[in-house]
Formats: sequence, C-alpha cells, structure tokens
Amino acid sequence: MNTDDLISRLSQDVPPVRRNAVGWRIAIGILLGALVSGGYVLLSMGIRPDLGEAMHGFAFWMKWGYTLSLSVAALVVTAQLARPDTRRLRWLWVIAIPVALLAGVGALELIRTPSGEWLAMWLGHSWRTCPWRVLTLAMPIFVGLLWSFRRLAPTRLRAAGAAAGLAAGAFAATVYCLHCPEVSAIFVLTWYSLGILLAASVGALLGPRLLRW
Repeated sequence: MNTDDLISRLSQDVPPVRRNAVGWRIAIGILLGALVSGGYVLLSMGIRPDLGEAMHGFAFWMKWGYTLSLSVAALVVTAQLARPDTRRLRWLWVIAIPVALLAGVGALELIRTPSGEWLAMWLGHSWRTCPWRVLTLAMPIFVGLLWSFRRLAPTRLRAAGAAAGLAAGAFAATVYCLHCPEVSAIFVLTWYSLGILLAASVGALLGPRLLRW
C-alpha cells in the first residue's frame, strides 16, 4: 500500500468539522472556567460595594479595556496554536497594543501627579495580593482551556500552554476587576500584568506535559 492509498483509506467516513469549531471549543472552555472564577469572587472575595458607581468612571473601564483587549488578543493566539499548522504566528504583535496604551495612560498619570505620591499610586492598597489573586482566579479558566485542547491538535506545546495561560490570566484579571477598587493605571500595568504573566508562565511550564496528544 502506497502513501496515497493509506491517506485515502484513513480519510474515508471522516465527518466534516464545523466551521469555527476551534473557536467555539475554546470559548466554551473559557466560559466554564470563568463561571467558577466569578463564583469564587462572588462568594469568597466579594464584589466591591461601589461597583455601580465605579462603572460610571474612567478607571473601571480603563481596567476592563486593558484586560478584555489582552484577553481577546491572547485568545486569537491560543486558537492559532490549537492547530497543528502554526509555523508562523499571526497577530502576535497585537498583544503589545493594550500594554502600550495603558503605559501611555500611566505616563499621563505620573505627569499630572506630584512625585511624592507616585509610590502610593503604584503600590495602591493591595499590591502584595493582587498578582496572586489573579493567578488563583486564572487556574479554573486554565483548566477549562485544557479541556478545550483535549479535542484539538497543538504541536507547539510550550507555546500553546503559555498562550492558554496568558488568556486565562487576562480573563481572570477581568473577573478580578469586579472586586478590586484600585484606580491607578500604573498599578494595573504592574500588578495585574504580573499576575497575568505568572499564569502564562505556569501554562508554559505545564503545556508540554498536559497538552501532549
């Protein structure tokens, strides 16, 4: 039997794959994990009492704009790495856009704020716990993405794990905004991003072990 005959026999009676099946699979995994993370925030951390008022201000939407745009960019990269044909990653550079925009907002904050208040603005009230809370909330979402990958075919396992961790961390930071009262752009840029990077690092570490197929 030659190679063409083997391929022909293997491809017989293979059902067609739905359009956007990869995207839907990943979206379901993220949603399931986000529901667990959201429940943890609601039952354990608590929703910030001034959430309704905060949603009328710039700071809240600045944070959500950063975390949501980073989530979408990471999700696009994750969907690419879920396929076996990922020699060249497209749109990877998009991840840098929300970071650069938030850095610009942070620079404007520093210009408008007396230098004596910079440290307090940077550390806020929760810099010690913020990254670890984001990492904790990212774990259920990361598990949901691992479930998604069970029917997918990644070949760059470490990169796929890092992208999944990045997406999980960014979505977790979005959920964490419901609890966190911090309003400074440089706080978000530093400590939220650190939590997201920790989640990406965990994904890169576990990817080769957990995404093998």
